[in-house]
Amino acid sequence: MNPGDVQRAYSALADRYVETLGTMDVVHPDDLRLIERHLGRRRGPVLDLGCGPGHLTAHLHAAGADVTGIDLVPEFIAHARTTYPGVPFEVGSLTGLDRPAGTVAGVLAWYSLIHIDPADLDTVLAQLRRMLTPGGSLVVGFFDGEVCEPFAHTVITAHRWPIDEFVRRLSAAGFEEVERAQRGQEGRRRPHAVVAARAV
Repeated sequence: MNPGDVQRAYSALADRYVETLGTMDVVHPDDLRLIERHLGRRRGPVLDLGCGPGHLTAHLHAAGADVTGIDLVPEFIAHARTTYPGVPFEVGSLTGLDRPAGTVAGVLAWYSLIHIDPADLDTVLAQLRRMLTPGGSLVVGFFDGEVCEPFAHTVITAHRWPIDEFVRRLSAAGFEEVERAQRGQEGRRRPHAVVAARAV
């Protein structure tokens, strides 16, 4: 999907998104602990790609990570800079990052790959692997499903992924699974999956 289309769709709903999903209250405690285990104490730069309103970036910063939040929605970055002064944020697209190869210690992609077309996912994962140091950590959160398929997300079309298929894609890009977790439908929350992987 064109990043410009994603940016415009989120910009149009930015205020509502920040109000409903822009705080730590919406992050499941199990997810938070998993993120902290793999990214909270990394030595070296950590990127929160698709950081949205910046709450997870700020949490990792408070945990001691040298983290920068990056999002293609200017409204999210403006909110994050105002709400979390002292935490670095940048406007940018995860498909157009210019970090040199092997210079990033960790990446959080929390529901930021859901709008990537399946045909483009391998290229994006390979770009993330290129940036990471050997042994660097990647944590990905996404919508779980029995098959890879698009669906009508509240903002713009997103994709569900079977966790085993996603892990195969990670492996092909040069990652090794370290930890996974899944939760089924919880109220209005769709089935959820998260994978922590190591660059090999």
